[in-house]
Amino acid sequence: QVQLVESGGGLVQVGGSLRLSCLFSGGLFSDYAVGWYRQAPGKPREWVALVTSGGSLNYATSVGGRFIISRDNIKKTVYLQMNSLSPEDTATYLCAAGQPGYSYRPQIRAWGQGTQVIVSS
Repeated sequence: QVQLVESGGGLVQVGGSLRLSCLFSGGLFSDYAVGWYRQAPGKPREWVALVTSGGSLNYATSVGGRFIISRDNIKKTVYLQMNSLSPEDTATYLCAAGQPGYSYRPQIRAWGQGTQVIVSS
């Protein structure tokens, strides 16, 4: 079965940058779209960005222009480059893999455990 492992979270100051990674295993990576979500304490889970199996990108309005999602099909890894971070970006970031891979709204088949991002002022 598909498994996802996130890494790269941590503590960063306002205006700083972080790059998150999501390592995929247990399936055919090219069959899946992969998205990043985040959940802050006391708030609902929020979709952040998605990359389809074909490499098309989609972003939530709240992060457009600051975050960049990308995928490396050889390393089976999806990255989230986060720039110009603000305290509002503080959350646990989770990746999810879904099908069909070409869809901007895939059905989620697997979730990672998450990596915490804290933006301090």
